[in-house]
This record gives sequence, C-alpha cells and structure tokens, in this order.
Amino acid sequence: MEASHFLQGSRFVTTTMARPRHVHERNKLPRCSIIAVLTTPADNMNIATDTIPAGAAIEEKRVYKDNWFDRMAINHLSQNVQAATRLRNNKSGYESLVEAATVASRKFNPEKQRELVLQALDTAFPKPVFSLLRTILPESKFAREYFAIFTTIFFAWLVGPCEVKESEINGRKEKNVVYIKKCRFLEESNCVGMCLNMCKVPSQSFIKTSLGTPVNMVPNFDDMSCEMIFGQNPPEISNDPALKQPCYKLCKVNRRHNSNDCSK
Repeated sequence: MEASHFLQGSRFVTTTMARPRHVHERNKLPRCSIIAVLTTPADNMNIATDTIPAGAAIEEKRVYKDNWFDRMAINHLSQNVQAATRLRNNKSGYESLVEAATVASRKFNPEKQRELVLQALDTAFPKPVFSLLRTILPESKFAREYFAIFTTIFFAWLVGPCEVKESEINGRKEKNVVYIKKCRFLEESNCVGMCLNMCKVPSQSFIKTSLGTPVNMVPNFDDMSCEMIFGQNPPEISNDPALKQPCYKLCKVNRRHNSNDCSK
C-alpha cells in the first residue's frame, strides 16, 4: 500500500492506493549465477597459458624488408635452383625461390630433390672462395666460431634473423651454434619435407664438402626455429629424428612428406 497526502480546500486529505504488482516485479533484479566468479581471473589466465603454447598459430607472419644485397642474393639462388631443376617461374623475390623449391618438391622424389639442390648450391657459390676458406681455416674451434658468425651476417636473407649461441664440444664451450629464431624458408614453404630435402640434408652435405667442417641442422617444427651446430656430425638419414616428423596439416605441397619418403 502506498499513502499520499494533499490539501483539498480547508481539509487535509490522506489517500492510500495499492502499488501494482507488475511495477514491483518489473523493478525486481533478475537472478544470476555466481559460479563463474568462484575462480579468480589470475587462475583463469594461468590455465590459458598452460594449455596454449606461447606464440602458437596466433603469431603474425613476419614481414621482411629485403635490402639490395638480400634481393640480389635471393634472386641469384632462385635462378640457380630453377636452372638445376629446369623448371622456370615468373615470380620475383623470395616468392620466386619458394616457388622453385615447391615445384621441384612436387615433381621429383626426395633423393632427386637433394641432388638438384646440391647442384644449385655448387653453381651459386664460387668454389675458389670456399677452397681458400677450407685451406686457411682447417677444422678448429676458431673455424667453427668463424663460420657461425659468418652465417648470421651473410645468410639472414635466406633463413631469417639468427644469432650465435654457445654449446659444449669436445668437453669445452664454444660459440659454434647458429640459432635461427624462426626459419624464413620453413615459414614460407610450410612444408616439413621441403625443409628436410631442399635445405637441411643438402646444406649439411654442401658445407661439409666445401668447408671441411661438419654441421648438424636441428629444426624445431613446433616453433619453426632451427639450430646449426658447426663441428657436429649429423645422424644418418635413416636415424635422423627430424626425418621421421609428419608434415603440417596445412602443408602447401599437399602433405606428401612422410618418414618413408625421406629415407629414399
């Protein structure tokens, strides 16, 4: 009930009236569940970070701003790969290099792919320079560290930003590891098979033959990073863990890669 007071002539009148039920119900707050606040926001964030790896899938693709030297080196290597495979394309820049590798990976088996890349590397890089380096820099701690530094300076256009890291070899510490934060070639090709057959395996063989120093390339297919360990012999192809990895679900080469292919 609700009371109201007003003056009518000389009399003071008081009236009462009932509040409509619908007004009371309209102003009534709706019920709500409080289960969601039983866990603190901090706890929720911890659960999220534990279940979703840092940088997984949501990380944006790196944009490269190649300078004149980068473009010249990319074009030179791309042209040599196309010449070795006899498969030409009309693309330019890094896209041309990836296209040349992609077409070759579709047309040739893994063994032939490695052979063609070795042929392209032999023609792309001057043999007299490598012969000279091999003569003046026989395998040693100094040579391994020199090659690691050289790679980070002159081959970032091919693999992306990288840095020298330390490892233990022959019982002592050396700065003989090139750590590639996110391999440009793997990111662009998005194919494990291309990484292995058109980069890792032929590059290991080329460096060993040209510089006289073994190198083991250890890709991480979860975050697309890679380590080039100078002075470490790579395992045999049949025993290399990297060559037993399945390809990505979104492989640009239609997921043709498997462990059996790599052992051919």
